[in-house]
Amino acid sequence: MLLHVVPLDEWSVDPGLPYAPPSLAAEGFVHCSPDETTALAIADAHYRDVPGPLLVLVLDASRLGGEVRWEGSDGMLFPHVYGPIERAAVTAVLEVRRDADGRARELAPRA
Repeated sequence: MLLHVVPLDEWSVDPGLPYAPPSLAAEGFVHCSPDETTALAIADAHYRDVPGPLLVLVLDASRLGGEVRWEGSDGMLFPHVYGPIERAAVTAVLEVRRDADGRARELAPRA
């Protein structure tokens, strides 16, 4: 299981096509997290000021067309997907619950 943090506005664009975030064009891969704790830390560090709902896509790596590589940064390994995210690989969509200051606190099923 891999997790990918994405603002709702980005995820909702072209729902009939595979999801291709800006990082895919800029860096050649899609950033993912290996677990819920890391996904919340990423949401808090990089998306705190993003308005609107913030989602976490739960991905089945076996359904992805692109290669998944575990690559290091600051002594940690993170999964990177080298290709777009096929929507069939998304097994669940969770919402990041934030506090009044925008800090990511928990993940909850998207209603």
